[in-house]
Amino acid sequence: MNNSAPTSWNEVRAAFQKIWGYEDFRPPQGEIIRSLLAKKDALIIMPTGGGKSICFQLPALLQTGLTLVVSPLVALMENQVQELRDRNLSAELLHSELSSFQRRQILKALEQQKLRLLYLSPETLLSKPVWERLSQPQLVINGLILDEAHCLVQWGETFRPAYRRIGAVRPALLKLKPPGTKIALAAFTATADSLAQKIIQETLQLHQPTIFRLNPYRSNLSPTVQIVWTPRGRKQKLLKFIQQRQQTTGLVYVRSRRDSEDLAIWLQAMGYATASYHAGLSAEERRAVESDWLGGKIPFVVCTSAFGMGINKPDCRWVIHLHAPLLLSEYVQEIGRAGRDGKPAQALTLISEPTGWLDSTDKQRQKFFEEKVRSQQLQARRFINKLPKTGEVDAVARQFPDGAITLSLLHSCGQLEWIDPFHYTIVSSPKSNSVTQLQTATQMNKYLNSKQCRWQFLLSAFGFEKEAANWRCGHCDNCQ
Repeated sequence: MNNSAPTSWNEVRAAFQKIWGYEDFRPPQGEIIRSLLAKKDALIIMPTGGGKSICFQLPALLQTGLTLVVSPLVALMENQVQELRDRNLSAELLHSELSSFQRRQILKALEQQKLRLLYLSPETLLSKPVWERLSQPQLVINGLILDEAHCLVQWGETFRPAYRRIGAVRPALLKLKPPGTKIALAAFTATADSLAQKIIQETLQLHQPTIFRLNPYRSNLSPTVQIVWTPRGRKQKLLKFIQQRQQTTGLVYVRSRRDSEDLAIWLQAMGYATASYHAGLSAEERRAVESDWLGGKIPFVVCTSAFGMGINKPDCRWVIHLHAPLLLSEYVQEIGRAGRDGKPAQALTLISEPTGWLDSTDKQRQKFFEEKVRSQQLQARRFINKLPKTGEVDAVARQFPDGAITLSLLHSCGQLEWIDPFHYTIVSSPKSNSVTQLQTATQMNKYLNSKQCRWQFLLSAFGFEKEAANWRCGHCDNCQ
């Protein structure tokens, strides 16, 4: 059985004041903390800067035992763990960039139950050395937290298939722990529209979760969508936008590594101090770009979606999307990097004119994405006949190229279930109501071509229909 948490709410507040120095919780922080201390499941959607991390860190520190925080990026984990260490709190992180000595030390501390918080990626969580230690009956685990839970939707089907198996972690652990053990499961994100919320709840197997949602509206952030007629026109529009904001800080988002590198080289040749940033860079290269941007050495970065999570620069004044993201949650996440200090900020998205005659890049990108997803789903369905009805994930991954991705796609289509995080079984009568990435992608197109208030559309898409009913922000392109 899990060890109990503090006896009174006054003790919880006193610990919060002592560790973080704030007078009291901001709504709904207190309610989320109560929920996690009571070992209840939760889905938390709060804008960046709303104090999400405190909501799971405080319950973890107040209880005897371990809380696992599954996080997508090393930089994100490092930031949070460093902040906790600065306060002399018991937290560690495990990732592939650590030396074997560091890994051994952390695994030893885990075994000896010296940790309150352990940050790790989905892949590390499901690695053999970590799982062996987590499986030990005497190791007390209080909670499993999925931070930046929208990554499960963006990346879970094809890019990082380990995300689709996280829902099988808690049932597998509970079988190995003493009877009566409870493990809270909570997903935290700044952006999840209604479809994304459904995917997160289904995939994680949340039990009657309490849903905490804060309205994503930002009165200081003005979203604008502009049509460009040619590839050259797109670049010229970008250039003009940057020229008008010479003394300010911003971000230029593109959708591929190659676009990031090519555009950065072009802008550097035009005399701009900038850098390319994408997931293909080494850890050192990524840290250097982050540091240069945060320190003001470069006013803007040309980046893919790999940039920005957990990196806080309050005076970022603008975000421009040279190419629109494929998912609405990704878009809101990225524009949300601007204006965190509450001062006015711009979010411009450039799109091809609807026919695509003169500039077909957007249509091609959308078509390529849709065809790729459809072909992967089709391939996965054909693949079923080659798979044993029940089997091991690692064996399939070794035997077939993209085997792990195929299993995650079958899971997202409702044709496969996890026996535990490492074994699957094919479902004879698949669920037909599973939400897939293709459904979530159509929403982004509707948003870009909508004539209604941008914020009204976003509020409605994110499940705030009541607030959206008569909404007019007055500062987006459609309102103006």
